[in-house]
Amino acid sequence: MEIIPNILKKLLIPLLLLLVTNILSAKLRRFEQTSPHMGALFRIVIYEENEVSAQKAFQKAFKRIETLNSILSDYQQDSELSRLSMTAGSGMKVKVSNELWTVLRAGHEISKASNGAFDVTVGPFARLWKFARHKRKLPSPDRIERFRSAVDYQKIEFHHDERAIRLLIPNMFIDLGGIAKGYAADEALRTLVNEGIKSALVDAGGDLVLGDPPPGTEGWRITIGGRNHPGLPTLKLSNCAVATSGDVEQFLEIGGQNYSHIVDPRTGMGITNRRQATIIAPTGMKADALASAACILPFCSTDKLINTQTGVKGYLIEKSGKKTTLKQIPTRR
Repeated sequence: MEIIPNILKKLLIPLLLLLVTNILSAKLRRFEQTSPHMGALFRIVIYEENEVSAQKAFQKAFKRIETLNSILSDYQQDSELSRLSMTAGSGMKVKVSNELWTVLRAGHEISKASNGAFDVTVGPFARLWKFARHKRKLPSPDRIERFRSAVDYQKIEFHHDERAIRLLIPNMFIDLGGIAKGYAADEALRTLVNEGIKSALVDAGGDLVLGDPPPGTEGWRITIGGRNHPGLPTLKLSNCAVATSGDVEQFLEIGGQNYSHIVDPRTGMGITNRRQATIIAPTGMKADALASAACILPFCSTDKLINTQTGVKGYLIEKSGKKTTLKQIPTRR
């Protein structure tokens, strides 16, 4: 004999599941920790039942970021990336780790999609502009021309069967500054999930990777434009990534012209349009790279780029004199 009619079961089961979820959520506490890595301050927020488990998760996540820095850093001379760059033009084919292969392959795909507006071989130009900002003096045209042939993502040769890389041109120097932090944030969140923590946020110096929402909420509250740009929305997001790049408010002035720290790999020049791009994407690695490309491309080309990517949308701000242009690029699907 059936005691509870089927219609009541259909009503009661969701209510019981909601009750159990709320009871479990009530036990979760908020924990936060920061640590400097990759030239940025990484901040991790998690919800966990007890401090011992939380500290263990923090330790493992930050250890993962530290390990990735030893692989992907262009500052550390003994990093795997630096060792690869040293082989440029030698004809050597170098087997690389899964991490470096993953980031270089992803960067190569964004390079193709953006027609080179994003390019991990921008390293020689990036170094010239770091020196220029320090001296407040433009790089000479001769020096830019000297390295032009070494900045070309198409000169990275991928050998899939061996997971090996060959850098075809002398003086090539790989710079993962526009993609590595996003990947590190992805991996930090993956580490937390493996520890059983699903409600988490990883902030890699402004590049955000989000897990499940905080208990009892619809999502992490993310302010896209900040106080300076109230025309952009505040969103409730979860299980995605958000990256912002650009110099709308901060820039270097040389000879009456404003130059960004972002270098156009196609020209070797710091960009002069005052642009900020915020990209929402499925992964931090993709959001990070697309945000860099979106600062360089014209609005119409950024539209086309974003529309080639599944589950990606963007918010763009551009300043010209006293005029500010705001633009939203909706997700394709």
